[in-house]
Amino acid sequence: MSRAVEEFTLSNTSAQFSGTPHAPSTRRIEPLHYVDAGVLNIAYYEAGPPAGPVVVLLHGFPYDIHSYVDVAPMLAGAGCRVLVPYLRGYGPTRFRDPATPRSGEQAAIGADLKALLDALAIPRAVFAGYDWGARAACVGAALWPERCAGLLSVNGYLIQDIANAMQPASVAREVAYWYQWYFQIERGRAGLAANRREIGRTLWKLWSPTWQFDEACFERTAIAFDNPDYVEVAVHSYRHRYGLAASDPRYAELQSRLAALPAITVPTVTLDGEADTVTPATDGSAQAARFVGSRVHRVVPGVGHNLPQEAPEAFAGAVMELVRG
Repeated sequence: MSRAVEEFTLSNTSAQFSGTPHAPSTRRIEPLHYVDAGVLNIAYYEAGPPAGPVVVLLHGFPYDIHSYVDVAPMLAGAGCRVLVPYLRGYGPTRFRDPATPRSGEQAAIGADLKALLDALAIPRAVFAGYDWGARAACVGAALWPERCAGLLSVNGYLIQDIANAMQPASVAREVAYWYQWYFQIERGRAGLAANRREIGRTLWKLWSPTWQFDEACFERTAIAFDNPDYVEVAVHSYRHRYGLAASDPRYAELQSRLAALPAITVPTVTLDGEADTVTPATDGSAQAARFVGSRVHRVVPGVGHNLPQEAPEAFAGAVMELVRG
């Protein structure tokens, strides 16, 4: 298994990841911008020169844009135009029409990424993310490769094989997915609505056991869970991936294409956190056939699931490899 303890040059400085999780920053990502993009009014942060190569940084569940509080300025300082959007159901991002289904399916979050590029008249960008954000990035790279200059995906190929989703995993993995089973029942929906912060805090601790975040760091992100659509989008996402919730019909054609598990053709870097307890690190070989373009896989030592916030130097360095590639 490879180890990513490499030196990356960011602008005029060099940063080497030591294998010790990054101390959480106290800064907020602001100010925010807003744009109507598809079915959403998306709230997003932007930094860096407007004419620079574009990088879109996509967060996961249960996190928010502050996973990139250190990555974004690194990339902006290296000359990139950096966009960090709140996903549907998070922070100030809102559905434009109250009647739009609050879908969290993979086709929807991938379509949101393309809609953001269209709304901002961005022809092409590097897509980078983890968890839900990596899934959106993989969907975007697979369905619209002409819009993707490169892909950074934590935990590899994350397009869901819904047709085979009922095949059981190992007992250890089933235990780690307790929250997914909880959300399948109405008790879980009610629990997420009533205890969204405690569930989020618990998952952070379980998934990143080496990361010593404090309450201020957590609360800065947890505010994003107060979005009125957070519960519905999350519950739909975890039910849809097992074929237990219907798709939004507007994404039927995209979902049909994703069911074929399309290969990713763009230049790709995949990263795993060595201490990630929900998606254990691998050598990447099991997914190799899904990447038919150039692909590099690394394991980042000592960090868990929220890789960009725990190891921003390693994450930003991998993005810059794609930007300069």
